[in-house]
Amino acid sequence: MISTRFSGLDGVSLESAKVAEVLEAAGHHVAWFAGELGDSFQPGMVHSRAHFETEANRQLEAACFGTSTRSPEITNALRASAEELKEPLRQFLRDYRIDVVIAQNVLCIPMQLPLGIALTEVLAETGTPAVAHHHDFFWERERFMVNAVPDILGAAFPPVLPRLRHVVIHSGAASALHNRRGVDPTVLPNVMDFERGPVHPGDGERFRGQAGFRPDDIILLQPTRVVPRKGIELTVDLAAALNDERVKVVITHPEGDEGHEYGTFLRNRADQLGVQLCFVPTQPQHTAADTDALLLPDAYAAADLVTFPSLIEGFGNALLEAFFYRRPVFVNRYAVYVSDIAPTGVRCIEIDGAVDSLAVGQVRELLADPAAWKAHVDANYDISRAHFSYRVIRDRLLPLLEDAASTNPVPA
Repeated sequence: MISTRFSGLDGVSLESAKVAEVLEAAGHHVAWFAGELGDSFQPGMVHSRAHFETEANRQLEAACFGTSTRSPEITNALRASAEELKEPLRQFLRDYRIDVVIAQNVLCIPMQLPLGIALTEVLAETGTPAVAHHHDFFWERERFMVNAVPDILGAAFPPVLPRLRHVVIHSGAASALHNRRGVDPTVLPNVMDFERGPVHPGDGERFRGQAGFRPDDIILLQPTRVVPRKGIELTVDLAAALNDERVKVVITHPEGDEGHEYGTFLRNRADQLGVQLCFVPTQPQHTAADTDALLLPDAYAAADLVTFPSLIEGFGNALLEAFFYRRPVFVNRYAVYVSDIAPTGVRCIEIDGAVDSLAVGQVRELLADPAAWKAHVDANYDISRAHFSYRVIRDRLLPLLEDAASTNPVPA
């Protein structure tokens, strides 16, 4: 597995861990390469310059996006950075005797241009079979549309190589990739282990106690990172419309991946509307270093309502988590929800880009009688087991890997 970062609660890290779990259960051995590796992403190689948050990479990103031309110096810097990354990638392939590479989002979203260039060239030069697991394409993000690197995006985001298979996470991405690159990818949606269910269903009282909430507080759980496309201001608007001092908007994931301006905007908006906005960092599970950490399963168990008002999503990992932990959901009808999730028959409280009186009324009814939603959350779980379980990985990804591994790669 190769990416810029495997750590924390971002969707790519979470989905990569699930893929690895299925691969290992099928008898494969997984090794990891990235600029940052969390404790659970081992064994592997960390090469710090592969991270997207380095100062050098941030400077390259600023020089390449939001403008239509680049200087020769930037071209040379991109080339030099890519060359510097190629030898660590080759060493990783050698040291871990890699048979097949899975490129996790690093060949589609250009947050680390040199790494995308380097990996494309290493795959082309070595002939190593690979699967590119695409979670987000640059053409899906407004901030990448004006750019000075169309040549690089066309060559490496994503590349088309003889031994590279492509996997996307929704049907719209499959159509777009076919139209832009002439390849027919496999659709692999985000998944949860709905066949087994939660190993730890979560302790809501524990979360409320540790985070300082009262038993009668109403928790609107926003289990996402603090980035603009998550539409968290819509959750703030919902809380304001409920006009109940017990309502707390609880954000569980970090801010900073795209700067701190959005977090400041949310705090100001919440202050203006009289909404209590609470940032409560959580972890997916205990670590040896922090056994008292607040846990994401406990946060879901404590939630009166999970809010997922995203404007744009690659798929919607937090939405599946809400179904997994059998919580009711308030959702904005973003494109992938409309095309790939809602048609399965799941039941959510929906809005179209703005909080309306109908949705507020539905939330009030839910909060007044949570038991009335039990049938809906149970049905959402059963539907998800049919459409978004680990079986989908076994059925769609394992055959791709077996096919790729049956070729004879050129030694790195």
